[in-house]
Amino acid sequence: MAKIQDDNKLYSFLRPFVDHHVRKAFCRYKVIGTENIPQNAACIFAANHTNTLMDALVLLSMNNEKKVFIARGDIFKKPVIAKIMFFLRILPIYRIRDGFKSVKDNNAEIIDKAADVVHDEVKLFLYPEATHRTKHSLRQLSKGIFHIALKANADFGHEKPVYLVPTGIEYGDYFRYRSTALVNFGESINVTEFVNNHKDENEAVIMNGLRELLTERLAKQISFIPDNEEYYDAIWEMTKIKSGLKGSLEERLERNQKTIKEILEWKEKEPEKAKETFEKVNKFIKKRKKKGVSITSITKKNIVGTALWKTLVVLLGLPAYIASAIANLPIWLVTMLLKKNFKDKAWGNTISFATETILHPIMTILCIVLTFCMLPWETATLCSLLYYCSYEFFVDSSEFIRRWWSDVKLCFNKKLRKTSINLTNNFK
Repeated sequence: MAKIQDDNKLYSFLRPFVDHHVRKAFCRYKVIGTENIPQNAACIFAANHTNTLMDALVLLSMNNEKKVFIARGDIFKKPVIAKIMFFLRILPIYRIRDGFKSVKDNNAEIIDKAADVVHDEVKLFLYPEATHRTKHSLRQLSKGIFHIALKANADFGHEKPVYLVPTGIEYGDYFRYRSTALVNFGESINVTEFVNNHKDENEAVIMNGLRELLTERLAKQISFIPDNEEYYDAIWEMTKIKSGLKGSLEERLERNQKTIKEILEWKEKEPEKAKETFEKVNKFIKKRKKKGVSITSITKKNIVGTALWKTLVVLLGLPAYIASAIANLPIWLVTMLLKKNFKDKAWGNTISFATETILHPIMTILCIVLTFCMLPWETATLCSLLYYCSYEFFVDSSEFIRRWWSDVKLCFNKKLRKTSINLTNNFK
């Protein structure tokens, strides 16, 4: 019987195409911490889960290595879907909410298959939070990943060590296509060593110990705000205003982590003052969103100067923007129509990726055929190259215009601007 990690010619043929379009889905994409990944070992990667299918695609495209993923079992109910998932190298894991019978009948076999994957030194990726959520936080980690780790260690821990690798995925924006993505690998947990050091403990105690350790290390790989934090929105708003959006992705992550730490420590020392400030910030967030002002505008030191130079750029680039908008209207319309069918906005990026990956190559081929039939080859070649780059230009320009308009609105809203300045000074 074929194993999920076995080579597949069709999968190998399609993989570079998908990886290319995943990279195109972000204006900046970076992987750091790869030195923390053990070599010649059985590695199980535990990632935070915030952005639906994009989380898996971001991890898949980080390199050309073979990878297997695990997803929630309810997706696999239909045989056709189950076959597609197997082709995509995704195994199911069943939860109590899927029914006790599903857990009892299926998970033992799945855990065996997962252990076999890591035995073959194929990277296995799980999302131990068990569901996605667009927050810079972590739910309690489910037990599935620890069952797999302990099973793998019991089967072949004497041959090679089994590791849990905390994997943080940090997005610039959960809902915006062509934002940023940072994959951050943290200090690995040697499960084999951990088990050997706790031989006198039962499995439940060992599992809880691993859970605490993995939660702690996974939190260090992201901009982490405790899950039970009452003023989450206010803390994240303060973090973005104080940390800003400049610098490399890892620099921004470091600044965010430092700022969050400072805010939480301040909250512990001065709880009443912190509560008062958080409530002011929450009111400010409501006013800002009501006026349609982006947080990126709030972080600007010279908003008037920024708005002026952006106005010049928008005026100069408007003809090219209109041309790209017309050329890519079918892709944009299909994307918008599909998004309307999803109540969960977190699926927005996945939908944008899927429509671009499928429709953009088709539109590019049509453009090549039409231009080479109607124009000289030199002009047709130029038009085809311009069209291929036009969708990224359209999306990025749309975001630039959105931020420009936000800057303009802040310039003409003296009260909101004054409030943002006062808040910024208070944070300092």
